[in-house]
This record gives sequence, C-alpha cells and structure tokens, in this order.
Amino acid sequence: MDIKEIHKGLIDSQGRRKYFRELNPKLLEKPINIAVNSIKNKKKILFIVPNFRWIDEDVNAIWDMVPWNLCQIAAVIEDISKEVKIIDAHKKNLSEKELANQIAEYKPDIVGLTVLMDQYAEVAPITTKIIKNISKNIITVLGGVYAMANPERAMRDKNLDYVVAGEGEYVFKQLIGFYSGACELPERGIVFRKNGTGKLENRGHAEFIKNLDDLPKPAYHLIDFLSYYDKPQIRNSIERPKNFPYVRIITSRGCPEKCSFCQVPSLQGSFFRHRSPDHVCDEIEWLKKEYGIKEIIFDDDNLLTNTKRAKQLFKRMIERGLTMPWWYSSVAVFRLDEEMIDLMIESGLQNMNIAIEAGSERVTRDIVLKPLDYDHAKKMVAYARKKGLFVAANFIIGFPTETWQEIRQTIKFAEELDLDYAKIFIAIPLRNTEMYDLAVQTDSIIKETYDADSMWTVGGLIKSKEWTADDLTILRAYEWDRINFSNPKKLERTAKQMGITVEELNKIRKRTLTNALKSISARHLTKDQTSITRAADIALTS
Repeated sequence: MDIKEIHKGLIDSQGRRKYFRELNPKLLEKPINIAVNSIKNKKKILFIVPNFRWIDEDVNAIWDMVPWNLCQIAAVIEDISKEVKIIDAHKKNLSEKELANQIAEYKPDIVGLTVLMDQYAEVAPITTKIIKNISKNIITVLGGVYAMANPERAMRDKNLDYVVAGEGEYVFKQLIGFYSGACELPERGIVFRKNGTGKLENRGHAEFIKNLDDLPKPAYHLIDFLSYYDKPQIRNSIERPKNFPYVRIITSRGCPEKCSFCQVPSLQGSFFRHRSPDHVCDEIEWLKKEYGIKEIIFDDDNLLTNTKRAKQLFKRMIERGLTMPWWYSSVAVFRLDEEMIDLMIESGLQNMNIAIEAGSERVTRDIVLKPLDYDHAKKMVAYARKKGLFVAANFIIGFPTETWQEIRQTIKFAEELDLDYAKIFIAIPLRNTEMYDLAVQTDSIIKETYDADSMWTVGGLIKSKEWTADDLTILRAYEWDRINFSNPKKLERTAKQMGITVEELNKIRKRTLTNALKSISARHLTKDQTSITRAADIALTS
C-alpha cells in the first residue's frame, strides 16, 4: 500500500492535516471575565495531585514535578473563589487515608485533579472515590493530558462529574462561576452526564487561549515551591539540572509541525501561540528575585517554532541580565543555524537535545512527515559540539511499514552524527495522531498488546513481516549501549553530565539491558532471572 495515498485524505491543500484543523476550530480571543460582585456564593476550591505510588512504586519511573498546571489555574480563579488550596499527594507520599483526612478537614465544594499520563489513570478513580466517600455533594473535575486525550474513557468513572477537555484555565473558571450562580456552564471544553439520563454530553475541545500574556503568574505561593526544585530528583538523566533551585517555564503552546507520531497538535493545538519575550523575562526576573532561581528548563512543545521570536527571547534575556544555565529537551534541528546556537549559548544554554527521529529519507519524508536535511543536521551537531555543548539526539525505530534496512539506517546515522548521547525509542502509535491512523490502515498494530483506550502502552505494539517486537527491544537496548558507552571517554562524559560516577552509570546500563530481556521473557513466559542477568553481564563486557 502506498503511504502517500494513505496520507492523501488527511492533508489539505496548504499541507496542514485536516484532522488537527478540525480539532482546533477556534482561538479564545479574550479571557473569560466573571464579575466578582455578581457571585452570590463563593466556593472553596481544592486541587489534588494523586499519589502515583498507589499503583507504581518505581520511583525512577515517576518523579516529583511542580503542579504547574494547577498553579496556573489557581492564579486565574483566585479572585472568584472563597479559598483555594493545592494538595500534592504524590510529592508528600500521602496514603489514601491521609489524603481523605486532609480533604475532610478542608471541606471543599469543588475538587479539581490532574493526571499527566494515562499509565497512571487508575489513580483518578481511586481519588474520586475517596472524595465522594467524604461527601456526594463535592463536585469532582478531572484535567490533564489523560483527560484531554480520552475524556469519554475518563468519564467511565461514576464518581467523576466533569472532564475538562483542553486548556483548562478559563473553562474551570467558568465552571466555578456556574456553581457560584454567576454564569452558565461552559459551552466548550467539558464532558459530563446529563441530569436524570446518565448520558454523556461532550461539548468538544476547549477554545485555545490566543494571548498567553493575559495569563497571570502561576500561584506558586499555594505550594512549597522550592521543595520541588532545591535538590536533584531521584531519576537519572542527562537532562538533569545542576544548579539549584531551578524552575520549569512554558513560554509557548501548540506546534504547527506535522510530525505523525506527536499528540501535541490535538492536545495543545496546531496554532503556535507564544508569550512575548518581555513577558517571559518578567517571570524569570520575578522567579529569580522571589525564589532565587539559578537554572531554567523551558518546557515548550516547540520552543524554536518561530525562529525570529526565539532569537528575540534569547537577546532579551541577555540585554536584561537574565542569563543563567538553561536547557530544552527537544530542539527542532531544521530551526537551527549558527546565529541561533550562538544566542542560545550566550543566554545560558548548557546542553542540546535535538529531535532527529529517523535516518531514512523515505521514513522521514513519508511516515514521520518531518522536514529534515541530514547534511544540515550533521553541521549543526558539529557546530554545537565545537562550541562546547553536550549534544544528544532522539531517534525512533519501528514505524508502521518501516523496513529492517531502514531501521538500521537510523542506527547508522545516530552513530555517524558523533553525538555525546543518542536516545533510541520504539514507536508508539498514540491515539489522535496520524501515525495511529497509518498503523490502523496498514494493519500494523499488534492487537494482543495494544490498548485502544490508552494513550501510552508498553510492550510490542507494531508488527512487520521483517521484524518483531522482540527484535526492536533487543536492537534498541544493545545499540543504545554500544553507541553511547563503547568509548571510555564518552562514558566518563555522560556520567559527568548525569552527575553520577562511571560505576553508577554502569549499573544503569546493566539494569537497562536486564529490563529489556525481562520484557522479552515476560512475553514468552520465561522466568529464568539468572539467565537474564547473565546475558546482561555478557552484553556489558562484550
């Protein structure tokens, strides 16, 4: 089957995906304004981050992250609420009983909770059950990536009253206004059950906020802000802050690129919306003064989408004396030039992680749908390394219709780039992406292991006549180890970048290879742990 023909019906005359254009029908031109004096009965609001350790005790897989989204919503609604409180049950490692006691003591009218990814979706029903056991009258609202990606699945929870589908700041504000007697229910952005019928009403995706400068600073005073950022996280990563306290900042939302595997357009919009350089710098200045921030992580979907604006931002940071160590996790290499890299370094860039994805021109052009000049990528990597940056890159293998030869081309290119570190991922056909549609249309999904209701699914997901899920698991683990750690100098440099010793890094290598073999043995019902560990040892010494 010709890939171009499959994509044909999904692309409009301007080259923009029709699917995502339909998901982004409208931008919110002006903030939702609810007159404070019109509110008859202000409500007590509680926000909760559930404890993901209730279902997953792997502290290296989940880690403490400041509930930025809840702090942002809290800042928007503080003026119309009687009182606002945030409980991060995960950060505090609260038991279900401890959380219940805190909810009962606070006596909220409305509770908003967030679940970032749907591998932890099970904690949402646990939390809503706790809430409703305290009082059936408490209104429960769920937001976050899981809710946005699959709101109707989330509403299977009978203790959940509303799902916010899309950007929640003004949707949640209007929902509070409704229960306070000041306005009607939001016309967009909510899913709920109709009174008396139990039938779901889905009012579609929320309007995307056009002017992000209208949003106030996040209400970090509602949490113990510095406790999230004043020491290293348990998770080992090359993208690990070295200067404390640090902070995560979002300067833009949405991405207009067409990468087939990415859910961002369906969640945050294909319209790129950005804060002005001075608005961002004002926040950096405030964070520096208020909390003593010494390092920045930019958490944008695509920081360099508008190259002119990106350069203006870095120049303003320099001009205003706000240079400090910063990094960003996925740089679009086709947006880079030497001037951009120089400005990024001068403003404080510490390391660069670029998004390559594939080493095959056909896969990049016809499957990934990404503009990539391989010679340009080589030049930018070489220039960045020459300037002293630690340079990493992302690669993905196992796309629908990808051949074994094309997969090997990606591995070869990862090696040819002479990176400091190569990340290799196995393709996941996420719902609401063009790659998912391609996988369905080419009958590439392994139905036995794929959960159609889930955003993230582990294990082998895509099948091919040329390779198996086990092939990909083995190739990924061993090529990741060979490319990154066969050179002792690279091994030392990576350990230094991660802030650990070479001995500690070797333990991580062994654990990674062991886990890869475990996943294979699980699929084939093999339980010889001794053999698995021995195989990992052999791989490390070969």
